[in-house]
Amino acid sequence: MKALLLLQAMLLVSTFERQSFKANLRRKSYLSDNLSSIEEWELHNSKQTEKRYQVIAAEVMEPMARRLEENYPKRFRYHSTSWKKFPDGTDCIEIGGFTPRNVISGERVLFLCSFHNNDVTLSQFQVMIALLQNFVQELTVVLPYYPTGTMERVIREGQVATANTYAQLFSNLPSCGRPTRVMFYDLHTLQNRFYLHGNSIASLQSAIPVLIDTLKKTTIDCVAFPDDGAAKRFSHMFEGEKLHIVICGKIRNGDFRAITIQDGEPKGKHIVIVDDLVQTGGTLYECGVALKERGALSVSAFVAHGVFPREAWKRFMKGSDRSVFSTFWVTNSIPTTTDK
Repeated sequence: MKALLLLQAMLLVSTFERQSFKANLRRKSYLSDNLSSIEEWELHNSKQTEKRYQVIAAEVMEPMARRLEENYPKRFRYHSTSWKKFPDGTDCIEIGGFTPRNVISGERVLFLCSFHNNDVTLSQFQVMIALLQNFVQELTVVLPYYPTGTMERVIREGQVATANTYAQLFSNLPSCGRPTRVMFYDLHTLQNRFYLHGNSIASLQSAIPVLIDTLKKTTIDCVAFPDDGAAKRFSHMFEGEKLHIVICGKIRNGDFRAITIQDGEPKGKHIVIVDDLVQTGGTLYECGVALKERGALSVSAFVAHGVFPREAWKRFMKGSDRSVFSTFWVTNSIPTTTDK
């Protein structure tokens, strides 16, 4: 497993620049309609350093916060937070940036989050509330992986749609005068964005542009998707990249399930399978086997979020029972997995 520790910071900065660019163009009514988009972009870039963020981070996101500050010191200032517990197990949190002088109130705040278990999730919601009640100018929450994104509906009465529960918590955060922006990367089910309302708005991002930059340094000439859903979601992002496209799919006959090639020709290709997340990785493995059986020269895999419960990633290591991939890329959206 190879983690794309691509400075998610770079993704964040790129996102902030794009959003600020759009807002800036709306404000600059004096801009000529004849300006090219490149000229407008250069005008915008000349003012980029004016927008500065005070950065707070969950404990496991602190390395990312430090990289943000190190690489873009004019735009980001990181403040360490103390995430302690009282003897009875309840939170004893002290947010950085408030002492000896308060540099948080009235500022734009960026909060890097990780909801890798229920305990830390509740702690981070408490920090969001405290920040919003301390008169910040605006709050942007970066939650690269939304762990309840796969539980957005129920099939039996009594089940809890935890994606909706988290969305309710976000939506009912205090207001600082404008909605809290919640940034998700490659959200599993896109309709989750509409669960947030009121005081929070979802902002969807993707790690695919970083993958594309990485692929340009390899011999990979083909992108495969494990099912039609992944193809509909991601294939348009590869347009213009001169990469062949292959779409796999599942067929069922009673209890028997098999992976087939539904579209495209894998023979003679160096392929990367692309999906949003991996749990145990059974489907990805079966796709890799099917592609090799159809003549692929090599098969790699990319997922934005490597969940890998119970260290399932070990099964993909060389010599293990699922050692089919030349390279297995994930991002550092779940530091509790990639930082091991």
